[in-house]
Amino acid sequence: MASVSASLPSTSLTPSILRYLAIASALAGGCFVLNNFLIFSFGMPGLYGALQGFGFGFEGVYGAPEGLDVAFGMGQLALYAAALLWPAYHVFMAAPHAMAEDEARLAAIASYIIRAAFWSVLLVGAVDAVISFMRIEGFLPSLVGAQMTENLGRSVFRGTYVHMPLMFLSLIIAARSKGLSFIWLASLIVIAELLIVLARFIFSYEQAFMGDLVRFWYAALFLFASAWTLIEEGHVRVDVLYAGLSERMKSWSNVVGALILGMPLCWVILSRGLWSKSAAVNSPLLNFETSQSGFGMYVKYIMASFLIIFALSMLFQFASFMLTHLRKLYLSDTTSAAQS
Repeated sequence: MASVSASLPSTSLTPSILRYLAIASALAGGCFVLNNFLIFSFGMPGLYGALQGFGFGFEGVYGAPEGLDVAFGMGQLALYAAALLWPAYHVFMAAPHAMAEDEARLAAIASYIIRAAFWSVLLVGAVDAVISFMRIEGFLPSLVGAQMTENLGRSVFRGTYVHMPLMFLSLIIAARSKGLSFIWLASLIVIAELLIVLARFIFSYEQAFMGDLVRFWYAALFLFASAWTLIEEGHVRVDVLYAGLSERMKSWSNVVGALILGMPLCWVILSRGLWSKSAAVNSPLLNFETSQSGFGMYVKYIMASFLIIFALSMLFQFASFMLTHLRKLYLSDTTSAAQS
């Protein structure tokens, strides 16, 4: 009996460490993305700016008043400290047995990120397509005036005053609406593609924004639905060894796989895409990058952010996935101990 109970996750340090790694990695990923926008979009100094204020030779990105650079930088550093220290307090001291609650919270955050992104692409795609259509056909001047028509032809203006308010609205809708069906988005893609076919072959009419809309929604469907499918346990497994493993070994393989493959992949995407102002994701976002067609949709820069949504939502969901299988291991060991 004593030898069995000694292997239980409740009395072993290993499950607590794994639980800490899952929670801390997810929270640190969220802080990394938040700090990226604080630095490159709002000109805050970041960690390097704070260190430069103490005399270290780092080149920071500045926008705050000079005397507040160090304070802002230390505040951003405090976010990382909280992301790493709070999980340690939570796991080892405050709530050592609340693994199920942590699992549910992490999955809820991943779900919220995906819902907000889903509503964003739905609203932005529909509104931007309408604006592009009216601009091409010359309807905008009579509706909004010549100056506003000119403004809507600039990606910075359309992104700031049209797309961002719709994204903010999406955050509110995602908080109030818990349901989500990617069948809607898949159906809209089919309808948009059908309209292209009908317009091209029946009315001999085709514009760049029509293809842009399909690509915009299609990319969102694959990248967002990937994390959602992980939430719903719907991914197809290519079983070579996994199918023949015991339930305990399956749980351990899922824990180890999420820890050494899943979460590191998400971190690679985030770090490579957001490391600098000219990085693969930051550059199009900060420049409101558009396609070569001047009369297409102005959403190319948003498509770059799909990688952030994918990596961040998968990071939180992999963390929840780890806790799910750690809990299964705990229940399995508890049952074995009780039977002994």
